[in-house]
Amino acid sequence: MLATPQKTHHTCFHLIRHGAHDELGRVLSGRAGSIPLNEEGGRQAKALSRWATQEHVSAIYSSPRPRTVETASIIAGAANLEVQIAPDLDELDFGAWNGKAFDELSADPLWQRWNDSRATAATPGGETMAAAIDRGVAFLNSLAEAQPGGTFLCVTHCDIIRGMVAHFLGLSFDNILKFDVQPGSVSTVLLGPSGGRVSRLNEVPA
Repeated sequence: MLATPQKTHHTCFHLIRHGAHDELGRVLSGRAGSIPLNEEGGRQAKALSRWATQEHVSAIYSSPRPRTVETASIIAGAANLEVQIAPDLDELDFGAWNGKAFDELSADPLWQRWNDSRATAATPGGETMAAAIDRGVAFLNSLAEAQPGGTFLCVTHCDIIRGMVAHFLGLSFDNILKFDVQPGSVSTVLLGPSGGRVSRLNEVPA
C-alpha cells in the first residue's frame, strides 16, 4: 500500500510595505528623520487592516521606523494585536545617502553603480544588500522554527521586501529593480521543510 502523505505545515509571512508619506519618490528616506504617513498612506493602512482581519494573524512585527510602526499600529488595532518591534526588519542602512534627495543622488556615480549592481555594490558607510537581506531572512527563519504553521505580518520597507522575495526565488539582487513593491502592498512568503516559496507579490488591498 502507498503511504498516506503527511500534511506539510507552512509558516506564512505577509511582507507589507508601509503606507505612503510625503517624501515618497523625492527623498531616499532610509533611516533618516521620522516621516509620518500622509493621507494616502493612512488610507492604505486602513485598507490593509480590513484585509488583515481575514487572515488569522498570529502576530504583527514592524521595522522600528515611524512610518512602519504607524502602518503596523493601524493594522494591529483592527486585528486586536500588539505591534512587536523587530530591528531585523529595519530599512536598509544607506549610510551617507540616508535622507538625500533623489535629484542629488542621480549625479553620484556610486549611486548609479548601486542600482546597476546590487549584488556587489556597497553603500557609503552603510549596509550591503546581502547583509540587509541576511538579517531579514534570518528573522523569518527563526520565527518559522519557533512557531511553525503560524501566520505573521511583517511591516517593513521596499528594498527589504524586494531582496527577500529575490532570495526565495533564487534571483540575483541585481534583478530586484525589475519588479515593484508599492506602498501599502502585500507580498507573501511560505516557509516549510523544503524551503521557501513566494505565493503573492505586490498586491494592494482595496
